[in-house]
Amino acid sequence: MLYRELGKTKEKVSILGFGAMRLPTKKSNADIDIEETERMLKYGIENGINIIDTAYPYHSDKLGGHGNSEAVIGNFLKENSYRDDILLSTKSPSWLMEKPSDFEYYFEQQLKDLQTDYIDIYLLHSLTETDWPKVYDLNVLDFLDDCLSSGRVKHVGFSSHTEIDYVIEIIDEYPKWEVCLTQMNYLDEYYQSGVMGLDYFKELNIGSMIMEPLRGGRLIQNIPPTVEKLWNKAEVKRTPLQWAFQYLYNRDDVHCVLSGMTSLEQVKENVEIASEIDVISEQDQELIREVAREYRTYIGNKCTRCGYCMPCPHGVDIINCFTEYNIAHMMNDPKASAMQYFSLIDDDSRADSCIRCMECEFICPQMINIPDELDKVYEYFGSEFDHF
Repeated sequence: MLYRELGKTKEKVSILGFGAMRLPTKKSNADIDIEETERMLKYGIENGINIIDTAYPYHSDKLGGHGNSEAVIGNFLKENSYRDDILLSTKSPSWLMEKPSDFEYYFEQQLKDLQTDYIDIYLLHSLTETDWPKVYDLNVLDFLDDCLSSGRVKHVGFSSHTEIDYVIEIIDEYPKWEVCLTQMNYLDEYYQSGVMGLDYFKELNIGSMIMEPLRGGRLIQNIPPTVEKLWNKAEVKRTPLQWAFQYLYNRDDVHCVLSGMTSLEQVKENVEIASEIDVISEQDQELIREVAREYRTYIGNKCTRCGYCMPCPHGVDIINCFTEYNIAHMMNDPKASAMQYFSLIDDDSRADSCIRCMECEFICPQMINIPDELDKVYEYFGSEFDHF
């Protein structure tokens, strides 16, 4: 296993981290297959993985609810005496906070589930333009100060699915941030904070942790024939899995890549890839960019996120509705994008809030009929998340 220093934390972290969002299940998302999960965790730790990342809602039966991932991880670490061998990362459910005391309430619940008296890396979960002002006004920074000074948390940070300008705004509010978890893969260089976010983290020596390296597995499943043809042109032959991970491992601004693994075989494959950096030539770097361009030909509409249609007078988040719709089409699977569509876009800002006022008529440089396309988004995702 290869290791890197996680920014200013100075922690030596495996470049492959164990993401506990997609553990194997039985009858439902909340029904974790504990025996298989323990086999996976043991193999990962014994073969060099030294960071496990979980969160309050992981493996819940409803979006944003209290999941079972933390409890399963906590019990495994205690029963197998692995707690001191790994860095434990989890996240505060920012969207549930209504009063200052809620931060402590949920934190104590998480410590109990994880059966520990301290967290190595504590992140504010999925900060958005709605949640960050709310938790800031509830004095979340005072809470984080107390966690650090008491030793109950070693390092603090946040995860984000927002654009770079907002990520910078959050970072600049608090000098004690040490870690940031953002989405990144070779398709997402300019999605959300993307490469610009990684540049900023590097400048400030903030530890970078990466989520969705495989786009929820979509970069290695149902590969379009045109993409397969491009991969076959490579100087060095690699599997789609190797391409996705090595793209990230070849970046010096990436410290740890979290993978949500669902089987022991996946753990073994990912550990093997993370045990040796396979240097990608400039020619093959260009091939990766060509593959990304090819994937984008499968989008649902021609939205370029220029923003001319915003703000919608009735509050519809047109840009992000189209973004998640296009990503779902591009990857030929609505499930991964549906989670972001329903969790990151407010109820009254989704596609079904369009009243066809026609204020956006003729305003799109791409000549997109915005109300008609929003109808397609609504038909595609529906009105509630039911993809577990």
